[in-house]
Amino acid sequence: MTMVQTSAQAAGMDTSDGDAEAGATVTMHPRADRNQHLRIVEALLFAAAEPIGIDKIKSVLPEGADAESLLADLQANYANRGVNLVEIAGKWTLRTSDDLSFILRREAVEQKRLSRAALETLAIIAYHQPVTRADIEDIRGVAISKGTLDMLLEIGWATMRGRRRSPGRPVTYGTTEAFLSHFGLASVTDLPGLRELKGAGLLDGNLPPGFDIPTPRTGDELAADEDPLEGDEQMPLEMHLPDGDDEAP
Repeated sequence: MTMVQTSAQAAGMDTSDGDAEAGATVTMHPRADRNQHLRIVEALLFAAAEPIGIDKIKSVLPEGADAESLLADLQANYANRGVNLVEIAGKWTLRTSDDLSFILRREAVEQKRLSRAALETLAIIAYHQPVTRADIEDIRGVAISKGTLDMLLEIGWATMRGRRRSPGRPVTYGTTEAFLSHFGLASVTDLPGLRELKGAGLLDGNLPPGFDIPTPRTGDELAADEDPLEGDEQMPLEMHLPDGDDEAP
């Protein structure tokens, strides 16, 4: 509804004649309702899934509305609130105040898919521990890329146990409590044996004569042919690693 007030009405005079109508002056009009314009812009920004440009904002406002001024007012109104109005690459959006962003931070677990080489290496470590890199390569029949063991160490399923008492004193590897926890094992002795693996279809039915699954070694104690790691050793020191990713034969 258009609200019109004339000078004659303000004075209590009769405005039935044409001269009074001609002298009418508009003192308030919906298009001049700044509060309503602010509400429109605020609603638009709240509902937007991504920052919106000034042209989009102008397209929903009545003709003649000052979009830039409205945005400036809203930005000032939101300055000390939990949500701020910010300009990003020339577009406008509502964002959580920087000093409160820590409240909405969410910890996410990064999903990593292990390669076939990593799975085979992990299985060898689990069943044959303690093993060296050379042991793993001998069992798999292929060299290990420099990223395969690093990944298992990084995710915490394998660990450096000690050093083998042999020429070069190579590092030995074993599994961790995190490995047992992830796979729901009370101990490495709970790993499936030959019969379970064949029943699950994980082994070829035509296995070579004498093939067997070793019984995993339990406990963290060093074997008779192992020495403790020296100092703060955390990563393997062998330097004979190939650059490319390894592939199973």
